[in-house]
Amino acid sequence: MIPLRDNIRSVRFPVVNTAIIVVCAVVFIWEIAAPQVMFDYAFRPIYLASSTAFKDTGANLVFGSLVLSIFMHGGLFHIGGNMLFLWVFGDNVEDKMGHLRYLIFYLLCGVLATVAHTLIALTTSPLSGGSEALAVPMVGASGAIAGVLGAYYALFKGAYVRTLVLFIVFTTVDLPAGLFIIIWFVMQLFSGLGSLGMPTGVAFWAHIGGFVAGLYLVRLFVPRRRLPKPRITALRID
Repeated sequence: MIPLRDNIRSVRFPVVNTAIIVVCAVVFIWEIAAPQVMFDYAFRPIYLASSTAFKDTGANLVFGSLVLSIFMHGGLFHIGGNMLFLWVFGDNVEDKMGHLRYLIFYLLCGVLATVAHTLIALTTSPLSGGSEALAVPMVGASGAIAGVLGAYYALFKGAYVRTLVLFIVFTTVDLPAGLFIIIWFVMQLFSGLGSLGMPTGVAFWAHIGGFVAGLYLVRLFVPRRRLPKPRITALRID
């Protein structure tokens, strides 16, 4: 399933969402120009699994890679798919939260997604190659975008998403946003369970962790609007 657009128009221009897409594109060009960048600044679960690796790498680089890796991607299809999802779903979430809140929310979901992936990697690393599996570089905005999907589900599940699907031939259908996101999450969950103890190039548990984080954090980042006090004019009781 490939989302093309939703049926909700933003009130304000999505400044932060657009900036994130631009930054990811610039970082991707940087990776192409200097391929070593991804290996130097990508996050590795072993940073949090081994005190020796943490010390050898340095706290600044470890925490820097935790954020920078959210803006890095491993290929054209990787960044293309991620940015399409972000373009379709992110603008409305930003519109609801406000620019600054949305930026903090996005980065926090990305970090929590990485932590979720790391915890699963630590649990299953003896089955999937031990320390070698923990040293595999982790890059991509998928975890942060999964958080955006979690927020979108909480806020706009009644919306509709124009979706490109393969049913004998490619066709487009309008799916309820709630159904689209549930199908997406179930696919991630089954893929994540199937990948336990096995080497995989996709961080499914980062997707799952980011989605759950976004689903719960959205309550803290959407400002509560106070109802205006009732105004009574020219009231006369006889």
